[in-house]
Amino acid sequence: MHVRLYTSSVNGVLYAEDTEIIATRDPFSAPLESIAPWSFTFLACLMFVVTSLSLAENFIVMLVTYKFKQLRQPLNYIIVNLSVADFLVSLIGGTISFITNSRGYFFLGKWACVLEGFAVTFFGIVALWSLAILAFERFFVICRPLKNVRLGGKQAALGLLFVWAFSFIWTVPPVFGWSSYTVSKIGTTCEPNWYSTAYRDHTYIITFFVTCFILPLGIIIVSYGKLMKKLRKVGSFQRTRCSPDRTVARMVIVMIIAYMVGWTPYAAFSITVTACPTIHIDPCLAAAPAFFSKTAAVYNPIIYVFMNKQVYLCCQVYCLAFLIALFLCLPFFLKAYV
Repeated sequence: MHVRLYTSSVNGVLYAEDTEIIATRDPFSAPLESIAPWSFTFLACLMFVVTSLSLAENFIVMLVTYKFKQLRQPLNYIIVNLSVADFLVSLIGGTISFITNSRGYFFLGKWACVLEGFAVTFFGIVALWSLAILAFERFFVICRPLKNVRLGGKQAALGLLFVWAFSFIWTVPPVFGWSSYTVSKIGTTCEPNWYSTAYRDHTYIITFFVTCFILPLGIIIVSYGKLMKKLRKVGSFQRTRCSPDRTVARMVIVMIIAYMVGWTPYAAFSITVTACPTIHIDPCLAAAPAFFSKTAAVYNPIIYVFMNKQVYLCCQVYCLAFLIALFLCLPFFLKAYV
């Protein structure tokens, strides 16, 4: 909204100047006028598909692991933990994003904004740290730095406890005032306040990137660097004997690559905005990395199922039932919300 000010006076006559005051629209009250309504409809449809797929796929992984005892192994505990994180990202963040895009603005209010921003950040970091633990587990199993010591269920449980506690410690501060979770430029999602120029907020963002992105990524790179070096040294006999471990290692590598493909654009965008908070980026362009990152919750269950024959055989019945239910329910949901 633009307001002209009449401040100049010559011989008692007021003249209008070109000075304008731009009133900032409340993101919780109405959609942005600069964005076409069809954009929000498209994002709502996208989030419906992504959220539905993620919820179903990750639920199937959790259900199958619960139903079949042969899948309850330390490695699978970590993968199921990854599925739990992806499931919760979609349940909270995906659902809220779908609803708000259906209306074109964040009509749910500030409490829901904080909830979505915290949930997506928290569970996303849990997923990244789960992949870091997976990478370390593969390094520990194949390279055997402690010789005959192997990771068991107790060690896996302690690792997962660390993942959840550590991720919570570094994602909850914005809820209590160290930085904040705020509405994104497009007005239908919430995220950490990357655009703030305050020193207090910058200290949190830097700390967050170091502990929740650089550190786990470093563990992944170092673990798989040593792992690949070890695998290149083994002879043909050892290569045959360790083929199951190699298969699992390849699966974890693909899962890590898929996660990084989904989240790296958003991480690069966040770093750019934090370094240059006054940079002008079109709201639709700025929203693209955030929405693309939410698709990462769909990749890992597919990779886990199709690259693990044992899990694939256990999942076939559930996958068929899911596909039938999805095609039957899809028209009704689209008609109700879009």
